[in-house]
This record gives sequence, structure tokens and C-alpha cells, in this order.
Amino acid sequence: MSQRKFEEIKKANQAAAKKLVEEHFSSSSEEEGDEDFEGKQGKIVANTFITYTTQTDGDIRELERTKQYVNEAFQAGAMTCLICIASVKRNQAVWSCSGCFCIFHMPCIQKWAKDSQFLISSLTDDDFGKRDYPWPCPKCRFEYKRSETPSRYYCYCGKVEDPPLDPWLVPHSCGQVCEREFKPSCGHKCLLLCHPGPCPPCPKMVTTTCYCKKAKPIPRRCSAKEWSCQLTCGRKLLCGQHKCGNPCHAGSCQPCPRVSRQKCVCGKKVAERSCASPLWHCDQVCGKTLPCGNHTCEQVCHVGSCGECPRSGKRFCPCQKSKFSLPCTEDVPTCGDSCDKVLECGIHRCSQRCHRGPCETCRQEVEKHCRCGKHTKRMPCHKLYLCETKCVKMRDCQKHQCRRKCCPGNCPPCDQNCGRTLGCRNHKCPSVCHRGSCYPCPETVDVKCNCGNTKVTVPCGRERTTRPPKCKELCSRPPTCHHASQEKHRCHFGCCPPCHQPCQKVLEKCGHLCPAPCHDQALIKQTGRHQPTGPWEQPSEPTFIQTTLPCPPCQVPIPMECLGKHEAGPECLHCEEGCSKSRPLGCPHPCVLPCHPGECPPCVQMLRIKCHCKITSLYVECRKITTADVNEKNLLSCCRNQCPKELPCGHRCKEMCHPGECPFNCNQKVKLRCPCKRIKKELQCNKVRENQVSIECDITCKEMKRKASEIKEAEAKAALEEEKRRQQAELEAFENRLKGRRKKNRKRDEVAVELSLWQKYKYYLFSVCGAAALVFAWYIAHDVD
Repeated sequence: MSQRKFEEIKKANQAAAKKLVEEHFSSSSEEEGDEDFEGKQGKIVANTFITYTTQTDGDIRELERTKQYVNEAFQAGAMTCLICIASVKRNQAVWSCSGCFCIFHMPCIQKWAKDSQFLISSLTDDDFGKRDYPWPCPKCRFEYKRSETPSRYYCYCGKVEDPPLDPWLVPHSCGQVCEREFKPSCGHKCLLLCHPGPCPPCPKMVTTTCYCKKAKPIPRRCSAKEWSCQLTCGRKLLCGQHKCGNPCHAGSCQPCPRVSRQKCVCGKKVAERSCASPLWHCDQVCGKTLPCGNHTCEQVCHVGSCGECPRSGKRFCPCQKSKFSLPCTEDVPTCGDSCDKVLECGIHRCSQRCHRGPCETCRQEVEKHCRCGKHTKRMPCHKLYLCETKCVKMRDCQKHQCRRKCCPGNCPPCDQNCGRTLGCRNHKCPSVCHRGSCYPCPETVDVKCNCGNTKVTVPCGRERTTRPPKCKELCSRPPTCHHASQEKHRCHFGCCPPCHQPCQKVLEKCGHLCPAPCHDQALIKQTGRHQPTGPWEQPSEPTFIQTTLPCPPCQVPIPMECLGKHEAGPECLHCEEGCSKSRPLGCPHPCVLPCHPGECPPCVQMLRIKCHCKITSLYVECRKITTADVNEKNLLSCCRNQCPKELPCGHRCKEMCHPGECPFNCNQKVKLRCPCKRIKKELQCNKVRENQVSIECDITCKEMKRKASEIKEAEAKAALEEEKRRQQAELEAFENRLKGRRKKNRKRDEVAVELSLWQKYKYYLFSVCGAAALVFAWYIAHDVD
């Protein structure tokens, strides 16, 4: 029965280990699913590009960029909304930028556009909603008008609103032909099915000639219809003397590269200059005599005639009030009137008489306001008044104050760095301090497989939630078992799957090769790791560990001799009796095997024994008890709890569960007092029990005893004197009653007995002494405990 139960438990453990291995290490089902998905994706991509490839005879070199966007639409985690840094799913409404073709969630881009318009309006005026403020794309900063704010969900080509979810189409696609115009416009339209990303180059064939129009027209792709025949251009250059020597090219010819000797405009100097710029000016003054005959031309090298003398004709005085007709050789005199020109201040006029040269600085004192308008001061008009008041207005970022002295109100933009952590949580905003949300992080991160050969590029911040791509390369890790090479499997994370190759180790006893599967990294359940203290403790989860199992017994049949010392044959009978060999000393169990040769296997049945303190029951394997010496038996019988026995002193034994008598080495602290109970100390119990230490009264104790005895003697003496006085008073009172005096004179003749201090306060003194005695007795009893 025990053997059969052991085999059942063994099979159950092996099945559990096999199931755990399949769950954690097997990836064949995932690889098959990936292959099916890749095949389905390939068919969808082929159907999307079929109308284009028919025009290009199967050439897909121009489709690489568009194909990348289509593949990202299928790949989990590749399409990410840069505003919320979350994955874009198939069933979510999206919007695609026409500049960078980046995809955003519809609610995210609507909130972004609204916040951007509000931010711009708050910086300019308060008429939000009345002016058409633009809003930028979060990635490429391409500006859109307010009327272009997305409000409905359309497919990529914009034909179908709310496109249905179709597993056989590209996500968010309507499945119709795109028909968007190519950029730059050529008159043709896109032939692909509705797709994300940019349209590929136009595949149409057109007949066109080269740039210089010398070659014959030939058929070419519309996207590459401009071409060069590589013949010499031959067009005449702007210099009018030479021809263009470059090969056939687009646009205007380059300037003439040749050098020639050319005169300046005035003809005084000759220099070697580029043929492309024949007109040039030297730095000499003209110097030709003007028509007046008295003056020369003061212009620098110029074209045409010098003109009339600037001093001829009627001329004004310096203040421009009087006009004089004088020869060009005479200077115009001053008119004597006030100058009256507006000074540099723009408020006052010059008070001097007509004069030559600039007017002097305005020196009138006026009441001037500072630039911010908060202070006034009387000072010369030509000086600028700036106060020391610092502006407390908030800058456009609405976070920092202006802090500029005497600010007129036009506070400059904030020049501090924003420094806020972006949505990726890896980088900080590099822009200057601003209002509203920061732009998304422009960085990208490569999420790689374990070997690094396969990668997927995702926006920064998505690398923590993006699953690594499936790699088709073979795992290159070295084997963890004794085999020279491991079974072929794909690149993966974590531990490699268990080896299923035959073990092929040489068995020691027989020399045959082990045919069992490799068992160097077998998973077994770890038992006996923790024994529960009692039924209240919850059992822990089973722990599996990897270990090397021994090779199973050899199953190859070989000729053997029976117990009768002849070759085993069909006539030999097997003994059906139980094993009757003597058991080890102390083992009460019989051998579990039938009649067999050789030694009996060790007994593995559990024995129930009591610990040394006779409280806890322990379960120990029989073979451990029978083969253990005295010290080992003491360890096996120990429950590892504190001994519950009491020592002669009354304290509990501090040792762990042990055999025999408890050692009398009590180290617990006890309190010891002097005879008068005033001095108290804590000492070890064993020293107090052995009378090794004692506490004697000191000088203070003796002084207190002396004072207490003196107080008692004084009290006894006072009580005796009081008793004598009382007896004397009673005697005198009795004698007065015997004299028989009259009642009216009794009061006068009575002896007035004066009460002493002891008679007045003796009851109070007794109460105080009694209370003090009770308090002292309680304190002594409490310290002893």
C-alpha cells in the first residue's frame, strides 16, 4: 500500500512539473499564432498595394516609406498617440496629420487644438472665439486654421465617416481607392487602397523631353519625368559673351565663371573681375567741374552727368524762414529771427536766434513721469526718468514675475527654461517657459529582442509598455545541459525551454546509454522547506527548483541467475512471501519489499515522538532515528521552543527544549533591599539565591533611624506630661465641688485650665502619622514585588 501511494504521489508531482514547464517555457503555440498573423498581414498589405504594383510591373522600391506606416498600423504598440503616450487601437477614433502623417486620438487632438487657440488668444487679446487663431500639430508644428479642427472621425482618404472595423483591411481604412492628389501635383491621383502615411510617387508613364529640349521625348514615370540628357547646355549667359558649359540641367544657368579686365563706372580704374558682374564702382571721388565753374563734383564713382551745383539758385537761411538769391560762392547769412525749430524732446522749440549747426539740448525743467507711470519728478526735459520700482506683473508664462525696473507694461517674454518633465517621463521640456501643455517628446526609442537583431522604433516613453518584437533568428545561447548543442528554437527572453534530446549518458553499473529525455534541468517540488507551527498557520505556495535528476534504472533485458544459482527461466517461481530479514534496532516497521536479495532499503516511514518538554508531537523519518547517535537524537527530539519548566527560584527556564534537568543558572534580575528598606538594587537571581551578595544600611539609613527613635521618645515624654496635667486638673475640680460654694460664685472660683499644644493638636498629629505609615508600607510592598 505504501509503495503504491508513493508511486501515485510521484506521478502527480511529475505531471505538475510538466504542466509548469509547458506554461512557462513553451512558445510553440505563440510562434504558430505569429506565423498565422504574419501571413494574414502580408495578404492585407499585398491587396493594399496591388493597384500600384500592376502599374510598376511589380516594382515596390518606391513603396518602402508607405509600407512602413502600414506595417506600424498592424504592429501592437507601434502606433502611439504622442499627446497621451498611449497605444492607438483599432476601434478608437483617430486623426492623421497631413504634414507628418502622425496619428492621434480624436479627443486628444481636439483638446490640444482648443488649448492652443486659447493660449494664443490669452497672449494677444480677450476676444477668444472671434478671431481665427491657428493651432499647430504636436509633432511637426504644421499650422491649421480654426475651421480645420477635427470634429468627426474619417478614414485616411477622407471619404468614409466612422469607417467600420474590418479585420481584412488596414486599421482605420475604408478599403476604397485613395484617390488623393500627389504632392507635388502632377494631375494624377493615388492608386493605393485607403492607407496611412504619405502617398507613393506617381507610377503613371508620360512622354517628356530633357531640360535643354535637345533630346527626343521618351516615356518615363510621372514622378521622374524631369531628366537630363547630359549634353552641354549651350545657352548664352547673362554676360552676353559666353555660353553655359554645364551638362543639361534644370532651372536658370549659373553665373558666368570666367574672369576679364573691366573698367569701373567712372572709367578711372581697370581690374580683373568676374564676367558675371561687369558693373562695379571704385572708391574715388568724381572730381569733375560743375556747370558753375567754381566747384567740383563730390560724388563717388557714378554713372551719368554730375548735375547742377547744389549752391546755385535761391537758398534758405539756417532756420528756413528767409530766402536769399546769392552766388554759389557766398554762404547764406543768418536772418536774425528766432530759430524756433522743434528740439529733440519733441515738445519745446529752440529759443536761440537763427544759427548754423544743430540746436542745443533742451534744458527746461518739467514735471516728468517715469516710464511705468507710478512716480513723478521735476528734472531737465532732455533726461529720461526711470524709477527703481520693479514690475510685479506676470510674464506670458504666468509663472514668473517681470522684475524689470520701471517697466512700461510691455513685459518681455519669459526667458527661463521650462524644465517640466515631459509625458515620456525620461526628458524635460527644452523650450523657454510657456503656458499650456508642453509639446510631446521628439525622441524615439528602439525596443529590441533579446539578441538585438530585431527592433521596433516607438516614441520615447512607450518602451516601458511595448512588448519586444518577435524575432525569427535562432537562439544563440549556449546549452545549459551536458549536450554539445541545444535544440533549435527562436530568440526569446527568459530561460530556454527544457532539453528534450536523449540523455545518452553511460550508466555506471551496466555501461548502457541512458535513453530517457535530458534531465539535467528538471523541475521538482521543494518539500520540507518550512514546517508549520500549528494548524493556524496557512500553508505556503509550493516552490519548484531546477536540479539534475539521476538517470533512471536501465531497462535493457540481460540474462540473470535466480536464487537457485541457475539461469532464470520460465520454470523458476518467484517467492511471494514478505521479507523476513531483521530490522535495524529501534525500527518497528517491516520491510516494504517482497522477498529479495541484498540489503533492505532504508525505512522512510514517519515516527511520532514527543519532544523533551513533552508538549509538542514531532514526526521524524524512522531511518533518521535508528541511525542517529545520542546527540543527533537529542536534536531530532527538540521542538526548538523555550523550555516551559520552572527553576527552584520560581522563574522559567531560558534554555531551548532539552533533555534532563534544567541548569540552575537563572540570570533574571531581582530586586534586593537593605534591612531598612530604603536602598534598592537589581541583581542576578542565582547570586541572590546563593547569598553571594547582600545590601547593608549606610550612614543615611542610620541617621534616619536615630531621628525616628528621638521622635518616638519625645512623643512618649509629651504623652506622660499630658497625663499628669489631666490628673491634676481632675483633682482640683473634685476639691472645688466638695467645698460647697454657691452657684453664683462657682464660675469665679473655678480653676481655669489652659490647654497645652499636645492637647490641642494631638488628634491631627495621629491622623498624619497614620497616613504616612500607610504610604511607607505600600511603597515597601510595591518595591518588593
